[in-house]
Amino acid sequence: MNPSDAIEIAGLLERLAEGDQHALAELFQHYREPLRRMIEMRLDHRLNGRLSPSDVLQEAYIDALKRVSHYFDKPDLSFFGWLRLIVGQRLVDVHREHLGAKRRDASQELSLGDGAAPLDSSLCLAARLAGHLTSPSQAAARDETSDLLEEALDRLDPLDREVLALRHFEELSNHEVADILGIQPAAASKRYVRALARLKETLADMPAFAE
Repeated sequence: MNPSDAIEIAGLLERLAEGDQHALAELFQHYREPLRRMIEMRLDHRLNGRLSPSDVLQEAYIDALKRVSHYFDKPDLSFFGWLRLIVGQRLVDVHREHLGAKRRDASQELSLGDGAAPLDSSLCLAARLAGHLTSPSQAAARDETSDLLEEALDRLDPLDREVLALRHFEELSNHEVADILGIQPAAASKRYVRALARLKETLADMPAFAE
């Protein structure tokens, strides 16, 4: 975040603390695109056509409006991190409402830090990666590729997998990733490099990716 943005955010947070709800709308708009990318990354593909990221964002904004006073109870959490918590909980609720028992067991869901809200990240990552590696006309190949990628991603440490999701598909900076996961930037950077190396090694062991 550049200095002018930081000053603007600080001013909006000051207004929000004083009860100005218009400040929340402006803050939400400021973070709208990264929040949209978060939803696009983590919304189950089976809900395509039923729900759009805009639908989830609208519901999350209403949630934030109701809970905004809670943000100031967690002064160490960035406002972006707090918004991610709100959006993450909305995603959990959406998946439970529409998919119920079809979702993975809750024990396979991961919660990292105060600002992270990963949901079946290996499944989501695999679907996105497969989409990049195959064309829309290669539906059968894409499904097979997705299954193999999910298997490879499941072998990674959950935190490493989450770093890949945040950096590659949510397009967050290393400092933003560190803030969200509650770790130092240097640690986030090491995690990212390690995750890429381990994924490459794992895929190299699979005949379909050997080349």
